[in-house]
Amino acid sequence: MGILLAYLKSKRKLLIMLFIFVIIFAAVFSLYDLPIEAVGYASLLCFVIMLIFGIYDYIIFLKKHLRLSELQADIAISIDQLPADVNQIEQDYMALVQALFNDKQQYMAKSDREKAEMLDYYTLWVHQIKTPIAAMRLILQSEETRQYHELQDQLFKIEQYVEMVMAYLRLGSNSTDFLLKEYDMEEMVKQSVRKYAPMFIRKKISVRLGRLKCKVLTDEKWLCFAIEQILSNAIKYTNEGYILIDSENETTLVISDTGIGIAPEDLPRICEKGFTGYNGRIDKRASGIGLYLTKQILTKLGHRISFESEIGKGTTVRIEMGTSIKV
Repeated sequence: MGILLAYLKSKRKLLIMLFIFVIIFAAVFSLYDLPIEAVGYASLLCFVIMLIFGIYDYIIFLKKHLRLSELQADIAISIDQLPADVNQIEQDYMALVQALFNDKQQYMAKSDREKAEMLDYYTLWVHQIKTPIAAMRLILQSEETRQYHELQDQLFKIEQYVEMVMAYLRLGSNSTDFLLKEYDMEEMVKQSVRKYAPMFIRKKISVRLGRLKCKVLTDEKWLCFAIEQILSNAIKYTNEGYILIDSENETTLVISDTGIGIAPEDLPRICEKGFTGYNGRIDKRASGIGLYLTKQILTKLGHRISFESEIGKGTTVRIEMGTSIKV
């Protein structure tokens, strides 16, 4: 009905003119005392002819509308399948669409080139910066001083930030290297825990591992990155107590801590890009990128993440894998 009304609206000038012509003929016939039935008969005949041609024209209008609706999803690829123009105005619109499409294609090509160049630059930068980081670690190991542990922590944070830069860039590219296979959940968790072992020891936080004997369909590198971001937050905001890593229903990884918790009003937004919330205002160094990247990665992997928290008692993070195999 909406399409029919739109069609009638586009033809309203023609309909108004026809109505005016009928009135003029009726007035002229009346002034000359001619039979008014002639006007009615002519009007009826014109109406029937107009109805036949109107139905034919409406069918063409409807087909063109449906074709354009179908092409909306593919318009970014090509405009070659657009319906042919039938008059000068449509030709002008087609020329305008073609010009805009060509301009968009050029802009997208330029943007893709710049993004690829930026990704190549930062990939090179990451590889280059790993060399001085490794050298600094060797220097610290050879000259252990009272600032040794603090400097080790700062180096570890630098490595974290470098990894976040690469994850951020790769997620925005079309060549994200996901490799979905069955991996052992316990091994992935232990791998992430070992990486953060110095932080656990320095803050005197214990780690408790539950039953994690199952295999999950995921990407090991990216899931480990997500787990590490969650562990990093747990360590940062836990001053005493423990972190528990367990599985739930053999398909959900659960990471709980006894930290300061998250404010209820912040929970719905903690995975938003750049959002730091109340805890971020306390820790001025918070970037609001870690959990954003975690959510993006898990979404691309087909996993779901959810949070439960209570101020002063801690936070529980659940990663639902969807499918797992018990071992």
